[in-house]
Amino acid sequence: MNTSRGFLHITYKLYHHLDIIDGERKSHCLNVLLSVMKYAWKKNGYKADLRHETIHKDTGLCRTTIKSCLETLNKLNIVKSIRGRSGKTYIVNEVFLKAEKTYEPTQIAVKPTQDSRFTATLEETISINNIGKIVKSFAGDTEKILDELSKLPLDELKAETVNVYLCKQAIQRKEDKERESKATYVNADKILSALSKIKKQANPRYREKVEYNKRNGIKPWENK
Repeated sequence: MNTSRGFLHITYKLYHHLDIIDGERKSHCLNVLLSVMKYAWKKNGYKADLRHETIHKDTGLCRTTIKSCLETLNKLNIVKSIRGRSGKTYIVNEVFLKAEKTYEPTQIAVKPTQDSRFTATLEETISINNIGKIVKSFAGDTEKILDELSKLPLDELKAETVNVYLCKQAIQRKEDKERESKATYVNADKILSALSKIKKQANPRYREKVEYNKRNGIKPWENK
């Protein structure tokens, strides 16, 4: 295997993006991601064709945990999974990576000279917007995160490119709240009265009494 890669350039932005996951699960997801990154290089578009068996050998995790972690990474828009004939292709989202350089094995510990060929093609500026602040502030409390995100403007939620999964849920919650606020509710007394009337009309003896009164011209309410 080619080992000329100096570093795995994973950003703190990714680490904090995973704060919505509890501790042990977060560590498993990072472990699986590191395994994927072992084979996903910049020169091939951060793509890797892998089997769960390969990730199992790298991480020591069981296949069930590996599958769960890959599904979580996919939902969080970190690693996209594409099914193939003999396994899956995994594509790492470059938003969470820094541009990397490759070195010859003898040069890994040597500071390289400036070379225009190594100009970074991916410049990542970490700007924490309202969504990022909310996710970070209430890390671990998904319900609170969704409540706070649902208060943001719809355009801001739709434009988010990092916390896509959470924003989709927040948009749904926002729409549900708007429907509830516009809903017209019937007074409880009216509902009980209508149910009582239906119950009476469904009673065979009540219907017989009504028919008897009609045949004999009896109007009970006039005697009250």
